[in-house]
Amino acid sequence: MIEHFFICPSCLQEVSVLIDPSIKEQSYIEDCEVCCRPLQINVHIEEGEVLNLHAELAQ
Repeated sequence: MIEHFFICPSCLQEVSVLIDPSIKEQSYIEDCEVCCRPLQINVHIEEGEVLNLHAELAQ
């Protein structure tokens, strides 16, 4: 598992998620560990590393 840090689009605090590097394209909803708002997280993995992570408020 890879721990990846990003800024929550709701509370603007730095938070982290654990990402499985064996899955190249991931899309899921996870609550922010600070403000508890649901976030839609989209991740692209390449060669075992996070190439791109985009987080937005879940609809």
